Amino acid sequence: MTQTSGSGGDEVVRLEVADGVATIRVDKPRMNALDADIQHRLGEAARACDARDDVAAVVITGGPQVFAAGADIKEMAGLDHAAMATRSARLQADFAAVARIGKPVVAAVNGYALGGGCELALCADARIAADDAVFGQPEIKLGLIPGAGGTQRLARLVGPARAKELIFTGRFVDAAEALALGLVDQVVPAAEVAERARAWAARFVGGPALALRAAKACVDTGLGLPLEVGLDLEQRQFAALFGTEDARAGTAAFVAKTEPRFTGR
Repeated sequence: MTQTSGSGGDEVVRLEVADGVATIRVDKPRMNALDADIQHRLGEAARACDARDDVAAVVITGGPQVFAAGADIKEMAGLDHAAMATRSARLQADFAAVARIGKPVVAAVNGYALGGGCELALCADARIAADDAVFGQPEIKLGLIPGAGGTQRLARLVGPARAKELIFTGRFVDAAEALALGLVDQVVPAAEVAERARAWAARFVGGPALALRAAKACVDTGLGLPLEVGLDLEQRQFAALFGTEDARAGTAAFVAKTEPRFTGR
């Protein structure tokens, strides 16, 4: 069964749910420029995915031709410091909502993922890219820096030296180099990106939702903590899971040598 949120086919951000997998799709011809409205709608869609019990995993995509070619520069050009201080806080909050979805999230990247588009892909847990995909953080060429998490998430993903080189130069990276850098996890033919991303997400349907949420929280939160504090977080999450029905079902199935049936409770 497929459920689509939104008022119609002209929605610039669509949330579709089918068989436990949600797809958040940006659809603003021609280049999926991420204006303030789209940024806000992405945040709303992310929060909905996080809250819905019928969503086990999430695919974020921009469609078969382009993922997102960055922020809407024309919209930003007339803003002063005070206006952008407010706008950028909202932008960070909406992208953070994507990163904080407590379920596995994969970005299906076709075509350009530049600026805010690259930053949106960085919010996912994994990235599957078309063999003709192009990534980049070209904000420096506008006298700016990434403002939707690029300086932080990119550095954590590929390391500070590589992130600095990409941000300092603003150069574009093709799919093969993105794979070598660790910026993406898989490179596949362009026609297969959507299918591969959905298959990646479908693996988690019927899985232990609370354990997946805890694992994601431990990894993501732990990256910003000293090791000892991160280990304490892991220990507390690990112990807490023993109070769940899923842990009891999983351990009982292991002992009985059967397949567990998880309920997300």
